[in-house]
Amino acid sequence: MPNLPTALLDRFAAGELIAVIAQDAASKEVLMMAWMSEESLNLTLKTKQATYWSRTRNSLWVKGESSGHYQEVISLTYDCDGDCILLQVNQTGAACHTGERTCFHTEISLA
Repeated sequence: MPNLPTALLDRFAAGELIAVIAQDAASKEVLMMAWMSEESLNLTLKTKQATYWSRTRNSLWVKGESSGHYQEVISLTYDCDGDCILLQVNQTGAACHTGERTCFHTEISLA
């Protein structure tokens, strides 16, 4: 198991969740945003399956466990502040619970 960066460990120790962006490894399309706890990050690293923390269910959530729309994790990087993780994934099926390929499918007009 890799050692987690101090910036992430400090946030987990403070009881924080870390924001996570899932991006398609091939197309670079942004698929979704979710949250990770230290436990979900460790499970993701161990299994290579995206595992998140559901704030609504207050529990671990393996992406695709009920839908079959799994995310195989190809790589993980974190930002300079240690408060966001970028997952590069191979997405099976839709990433969004609405059935859309990506959760970012509703545009806000700039007009």
